[in-house]
Amino acid sequence: MPPALRAALDGQARIRDHAWPDETTVKVRMGIHTGVPQLGEEGYTGLDVIRASRIAAAGHGGQILLSSTAAPFASGVETRDLGTHRLQGLPDPERIHQVIADGLPRDFPPLRGTVSQLGDARRVVLADDSVLLREGVARLLEEAGFEVVAQSGTAEDLLRHVAMHKPDVAVIDIRMPPTHTDEGLRAAREIRERNPGVGVLLLSQYVEPGYAMALLETSAEGVGYLLKDRVADLEQFGTAVRRVADGGSALDPAVVSELVGRKRRDDPLEQLTAREREVLELMAEGRSNQAIAERLFVTLRAVEKHVTSIFTKLGLPASTDDHRRVLAVLAFLRA
Repeated sequence: MPPALRAALDGQARIRDHAWPDETTVKVRMGIHTGVPQLGEEGYTGLDVIRASRIAAAGHGGQILLSSTAAPFASGVETRDLGTHRLQGLPDPERIHQVIADGLPRDFPPLRGTVSQLGDARRVVLADDSVLLREGVARLLEEAGFEVVAQSGTAEDLLRHVAMHKPDVAVIDIRMPPTHTDEGLRAAREIRERNPGVGVLLLSQYVEPGYAMALLETSAEGVGYLLKDRVADLEQFGTAVRRVADGGSALDPAVVSELVGRKRRDDPLEQLTAREREVLELMAEGRSNQAIAERLFVTLRAVEKHVTSIFTKLGLPASTDDHRRVLAVLAFLRA
């Protein structure tokens, strides 16, 4: 049995048997991957580090997961094949296995934050008055594993389809008939009021920060704003749609850059380092610390240190709630 697996099993047993105070229950998810890391100024980096982190993040408390390269070394223990999953931010799918051991839980919910190659498609309603663009987006989403349940050419028809199909997310063009101004934005607000469980992702031809801010006024959960140019990048577009469908947020980098780049008197942003600015922009887009680590190819701990420093320099209270912190940052940028 390899030392890493032995350490994981021993760690889970010790956590299980420890006398935690006040009847507290502590559960830790663990992931094991075999690869080649790179050592940089911010610690170990590289795709294999990110893959190991994403495998661990996909598990549940008390669960030990193995990558396809680590599973063959798991001698002396039983493993369960959990199938092939696409891990967010990584180009290739991963076959994931679970370690089965006496005294440890055996059954867990589906893996977190992954897309099974066997299905688990998010349901989407599309709204755009251009039939050609709408059909093109629908085909792209279907190729990315989504299920497009309805298409609409007007805001009124969109509201009817959302009420009928209860999708996971509605992808909406901001400018729709009859005036081609903000019908899509108003429809998105109405969807959020009537069906708070439905995510809304607005698409715009131009950078219009005011529309993004209007959408985020009440909550950043399950909302997004992207330029239509992003649709051409299937991986980026699919990630944004999936994030909004799952209750997260997605704000276009161009909007974030415009807000961050504004010059103001006594601007606290001038205190940030170049790396902290990168982290702030990704944080304002709606990305979690884990997603930022993957994007910048650094460790999660390095990102956490940057986030803490950013909150300190900007005078914002730190929060473990990703959505609340996005609202706090956006509120600061809007001031």
